[in-house]
Amino acid sequence: MEDKLQELLTITMEECGELIQACSKAIRFDEYYNNEKLIEEIGDVQCMIDLIRQFDLVSLEEINNRIDIKEKQLKHWSDLLEDNKKSENNA
Repeated sequence: MEDKLQELLTITMEECGELIQACSKAIRFDEYYNNEKLIEEIGDVQCMIDLIRQFDLVSLEEINNRIDIKEKQLKHWSDLLEDNKKSENNA
């Protein structure tokens, strides 16, 4: 089982690296931006995340809890999500 877990995590790392590279190239080269490439790499990473869940390394509940935390951080530090703090400052 340890060999499978090592393979799972290794492939996950590789797929995350490919997504990083696709995002970087989309930023650097407008002509490279290709929605299909991003879909491919995001799908590959999502597949690996699903496999990590199937191997019971993490649960959907744990992932969703972390998503909630990250969304709160983004609301505070990023313009990607609405920031309640900014709204309060304008009141």
